[in-house]
Amino acid sequence: MSEAATEPVKLPENKQPALRVMPMPADLNPSGDVFGGWIMAMVDIAGAIPAHRRARCRTATVAVNSFVFKQPVSVGDLVSFYAEVVSVGRTSITVDVEVYAERDPENPVVVKVTEATLTYVALDDKGRKRPVPPA
Repeated sequence: MSEAATEPVKLPENKQPALRVMPMPADLNPSGDVFGGWIMAMVDIAGAIPAHRRARCRTATVAVNSFVFKQPVSVGDLVSFYAEVVSVGRTSITVDVEVYAERDPENPVVVKVTEATLTYVALDDKGRKRPVPPA
């Protein structure tokens, strides 16, 4: 982890989180940190929300284009997932997700813990690709 990754930041002021969750003890890996797979699942859920809204139909994840864990997440952190559509293709929607952890309620600090880019595909009622409607 780079030193920049551990410096406190502010939550995005002009955006609402797609998802906000507090991990529980069952979400820990053997090292005592929140399991990376749990974070990946929450990122996928958070990214699917704006993809679904933009597609106005069922969507499915087709690619995880990038995924960077900047620092661990702990039980008791309030984890906020900010998701934004960054491109729309004929049948696909690409979403950037930034993840922040709010720590230590007595001396609050916010750190960016993860960032990812995922691509979703719009699906019809039979599970086949379909065009994304115009905005």
